[in-house]
Amino acid sequence: MARYDLPGIAVGVVEDGEVVAVETRGELATGGGEPVTPRTLFKIASNTKAMTAAVLARLVDQGRLRWDDPVTKHLPQFRMHDPWVTANMQVRDLLIHNSGLGLGAGDLMLWPEPNGFGRADIVAGLQHLKPVTSFRSGYAYDNLLYVVAGEVAAAAAGQPYDVLVRREVFAPLGMDGCRVGQWRLDQAGSVARPHRRVGGRNLPADGDPGLVPDITSMAAGGIRCGVDDMLRWMRAWLDPADPWLSPAQRRAVWTAHMPMPVGERQRQWDGTHFSAYGYGWRLSDVRGQWKVAHTGTLSGMYSSLVLLPDRRSGFVILVNGEAEAARTALGQALQERWTDPQAGRGVDHYAELLDRERAVRAAAQPLPDTSARRPATAAEAAELLGTWRDPWFGEVALCPRGAEIGFASARSPLMRGRLMRVDARWLLDWDDDKVDAEAWLHPPSAASGDGATLTLSHVDPDADFSYDYADLAFIRIRDCP
Repeated sequence: MARYDLPGIAVGVVEDGEVVAVETRGELATGGGEPVTPRTLFKIASNTKAMTAAVLARLVDQGRLRWDDPVTKHLPQFRMHDPWVTANMQVRDLLIHNSGLGLGAGDLMLWPEPNGFGRADIVAGLQHLKPVTSFRSGYAYDNLLYVVAGEVAAAAAGQPYDVLVRREVFAPLGMDGCRVGQWRLDQAGSVARPHRRVGGRNLPADGDPGLVPDITSMAAGGIRCGVDDMLRWMRAWLDPADPWLSPAQRRAVWTAHMPMPVGERQRQWDGTHFSAYGYGWRLSDVRGQWKVAHTGTLSGMYSSLVLLPDRRSGFVILVNGEAEAARTALGQALQERWTDPQAGRGVDHYAELLDRERAVRAAAQPLPDTSARRPATAAEAAELLGTWRDPWFGEVALCPRGAEIGFASARSPLMRGRLMRVDARWLLDWDDDKVDAEAWLHPPSAASGDGATLTLSHVDPDADFSYDYADLAFIRIRDCP
């Protein structure tokens, strides 16, 4: 808490199948005075994916679907860019990041929230996302196909995804505090608010409305839970005799279905030799021990869940602030309780290693200098003005806004900003600071003519991949109003 100035945190530890520690610190919202408790709801973000996989595994146990069912058996409207991939995509493929799509492809239909894209739009939009590799040939993390997986579950069971999560996961495991779908704030108790760092301070996001809406990304990262309920979830997985899920489906979920690259940090810190993706879980070895884990990152909330199944032990970390380094350092220190107990390394040791990594990366790939930016004028941007359309993201307007040129997405209201000039380049400066990945705008290679496309790319090469600028290709369709 002190090293990273976190607004709030909840940590739970299971050892040999029993809860041995539950620690909470900080506040729901900085300065609000309401403390984080073991039942405080946090966005678990992509730790949701394992719950989506569990729903499907339960449906397989019930005979409602098979892992090798074609996706089109349950969703006839499903289309990928390649008709052969459409025909051969199986339910299992939705969960293991092997589709051939690029990293985070199409995520601008999910984030930033709120936006006007629904789950039917995602199913329809997938056919317009061009693959960057062949089907099943490599790993690239994906969110959209988990949304599709939730829709497959709903179609197979004849119930909406949120109903299935409550029925197949929350109810049998006693996770009564977790929330999914639409829910009432006044019935949820303690709810943490996300925070972002502004000027060295934690700035809380606005609170949820009284009726918290269903979100499109629900099956990929939309569940909220407290640490007490996450410990129930962990113990269900660490007890192979728990009848909640059959041995066959436990094996299926924790089988290495898609190889993942082993990073340099994994090799140096953990002695890792293999890494792979199961159904909603990452699998690896840590100093000769089997590790099953996942992380979650979503708009000012971070989570981490680590299981060491052979020891029936593990931990969960939930933070309501910008905490990538904090999550990594604390997680590594906790993990070493079982994997390298004599080492004596703690949070400070790993925090310093992360600081060095960041410094080396910044030196090798410095951020472009955009300090000379100035608002673009209508005269110099004349050939860019108009309404443009991307087949999956929809329309954007590049049109005068007072003395400036505005950029406005029709379906993603936070994707609004002004066009800036930086020397010879064009830059989009977003109006809302919550949209924290600025974009270069690249004019069409041809000044006019059918098919000339306008594209975007990241200013910061380390920006969150969910700002999926790389897959956008806009074609001009009409003049400004």
